[in-house]
Amino acid sequence: MEERGKLTLMRPESNRRRSDRGTNNTRMSYRVASSIGRSLSTRLVSQNRNILSTQWTIGSTQRKTLLKKDNIIRSFSSTKCTRNEDKQPKKDEGKKDQDKEEGKNKKDEPVTMSEFFKSKEFMSYVYLGIGTSLFSFLLSQANSEGESEDLTFQSFKTKYLEKGLVKKIWVVNKYLVEAELVDQANVGGSSRRKVVAFTIGSVDIFEEQMNEVQNKLGIPSVERIPIVYMEKTSMLSYLVPFVPTALLLGGLYFITKKMGSGPSGPGGIFGVGKSKAKLFNKETDVKVKFKDVAGCEEAKEEIMEFVSFLKHPQKYESLGAKIPRGAILSGPPGTGKTLLAKATAGEAGVPFLSVSGSEFVEMFVGVGASRVRDLFANARKMAPAIIFIDEIDAIGKSRGGKNSIGSNDEKEATLNQLLVEMDGFATSDHIVVLAGTNRPDVLDSALMRPGRFDRHVSIDRPDIEGRKAIYFVHLNKLTLEFDKSDKEKLHQLAGKLAALTPGFSGADIANCCNEGGLIAARTNSEVIKFEHFEQAIERVIAGLEKKSRVLSPIEKKTVAYHEAGHAICGWFLEFADPLLKVSIIPRGQGALGYAQYLPPDQYLISEEQFRHRMVMALGGRVSEELHFPSVTSGASDDFKKVTQMAQAMVTQLGMSNKVGQVSFDQGGSGMQIHKAYSEKTSKLIDLEVKRIVDESLAECRKLLTEKLDLVDIVAQSLLKNEVLTRNDMLRLIGPRPFKERNDAFEKYLDPKVKSAPPPPPNETQSTL
Repeated sequence: MEERGKLTLMRPESNRRRSDRGTNNTRMSYRVASSIGRSLSTRLVSQNRNILSTQWTIGSTQRKTLLKKDNIIRSFSSTKCTRNEDKQPKKDEGKKDQDKEEGKNKKDEPVTMSEFFKSKEFMSYVYLGIGTSLFSFLLSQANSEGESEDLTFQSFKTKYLEKGLVKKIWVVNKYLVEAELVDQANVGGSSRRKVVAFTIGSVDIFEEQMNEVQNKLGIPSVERIPIVYMEKTSMLSYLVPFVPTALLLGGLYFITKKMGSGPSGPGGIFGVGKSKAKLFNKETDVKVKFKDVAGCEEAKEEIMEFVSFLKHPQKYESLGAKIPRGAILSGPPGTGKTLLAKATAGEAGVPFLSVSGSEFVEMFVGVGASRVRDLFANARKMAPAIIFIDEIDAIGKSRGGKNSIGSNDEKEATLNQLLVEMDGFATSDHIVVLAGTNRPDVLDSALMRPGRFDRHVSIDRPDIEGRKAIYFVHLNKLTLEFDKSDKEKLHQLAGKLAALTPGFSGADIANCCNEGGLIAARTNSEVIKFEHFEQAIERVIAGLEKKSRVLSPIEKKTVAYHEAGHAICGWFLEFADPLLKVSIIPRGQGALGYAQYLPPDQYLISEEQFRHRMVMALGGRVSEELHFPSVTSGASDDFKKVTQMAQAMVTQLGMSNKVGQVSFDQGGSGMQIHKAYSEKTSKLIDLEVKRIVDESLAECRKLLTEKLDLVDIVAQSLLKNEVLTRNDMLRLIGPRPFKERNDAFEKYLDPKVKSAPPPPPNETQSTL
């Protein structure tokens, strides 16, 4: 019970705290205790200056105060208390609170001595002890020196030596003189031993000077100041021998910390055996979503289904179905395999681990298999999870063969570990493995079987509608010459650009849009216009314009007639690809001119198309023959294309009656040691290839001879303007005598022209 005039709230004695506060000469003390040792402040307002004559009563009913901190709810019950009467709390409540506090303290304490030695508390004690010992040693060394004063010999002589204040002299290391002075209160103002020091150049000279001064003072030999010679070493000389030991111990400590689980643990030395996979989840900053992926709807649906498997597995497991263990994404470069993986990481809602196939292979033996184990071990801890291995062909190539020695053994060990992790005894049903590759044909058959990669998702180059969808996604991010809220204009622009870029992959389209923005910025334009995209397409297809490459007049004329020959052949051949643009501006590496065509999106090529393409490719050389006394090397690339098409027709596609419907595909472009056919068949193939090329050359020569005047018109216009578009060709030589076989012309490029008029009566249609 407290004295009169104080307000007391009783709590368990073990947790009682007291605080005093004075207000207006009136002192009020109160005591608050919590269940875990935290104090709760209660503010009381005085209603009378004379607290001694007033009885305070807090509540007649039970009140509760709730405090929320660190996600813990603590409740306090205030009891009725008066000035003269306090009630003790229940003993069981105090005991319970005390047990909680003791339990919390015991939880933080180390259980065994080994844990204590590994704890941060022990290390802090060690560091504190080392620091205290070093500081004490240095302090004692400093105090042992006494008070020192630096001066010269002349000052020492005048101030101390001639006055008889020097008691003893030490010569340290033959260059430093320390003189101890006599104990007098008026010297230095201190009762401690006072030492003055100065340096000397030679001991002999110092002795002569001392003898001279003492002789002058008349000091007898027996009473002269004693001089002691000594060698003294610094603290650094004591510490230097311990430096190698300290470095060795520090290095061992660093290695131990890096190894983590010891020399034989999964980390290996310096952690090289740990997986380098990057973790992505919904909290990470992955901005790519499935809405940003276009042009591969079927593949996107497959991947989205995998995400659904992991988010809602009970939907499929209730029917007895199992989640597919993996899917491999294959296709040409730039078609969106990695982009699909990024979108999956952005919307999966489950942990997503991404790693490159080349990151499994290092210079150390066994690192690849160790990283595979660590990767799947981390994924199992996070299950359900998705693992994406980009460029899996780096470790998944077929095993066996004559060259499977040396470093290939390490790759095989990595592949074997991957096979075990994907479908072995310790596999998990809630881990999906996605992989991307450009070479599915070189992957091991055990890796591609169901149970490991259950689904093979092929992502090809998009068709015109796919390209349009991809352009639509990229155009929404650009500043165009019209308002992007006008979806009709945006779709029309996307369709027109898609028609102009046949065969483009998603990466090519993204590059084209970016180049358009760069060209617009280079010309100081505030918006990106259609002509900027046209220039960007030319930049991607043919390369950068070489304006600094100046051609001589004869070279420029030769290039003009060469390109005019290509243009006329393509214009008057029914199955040739339609012409979009022809130019004689040098571009790229060695290209002095180029012609841009628009092939349709087709999956089958007829024999007539092959032959007309060959005739069109030979048009440049034939035009040179007809207009110049000698030919040039400008048709070398054309001959290469013609030969490849003729060889494919004979050896692979069965378009030669003499060779027959057989395939002699060698399956590679390397050196062939053994041919799959006899020498007689090889000779027959060569003769058939030459026959097809000769027939195409004769057809081309016949066509250009008939259209010689049109070749001159196109060539002269090229010399004057350097670039001719499709509209220029329509103006110069009229429309094509055939209906366009590419629907993109009527839909996006030339919606007004539905069909071309019939050819003039005097013109012959060239067919094979």
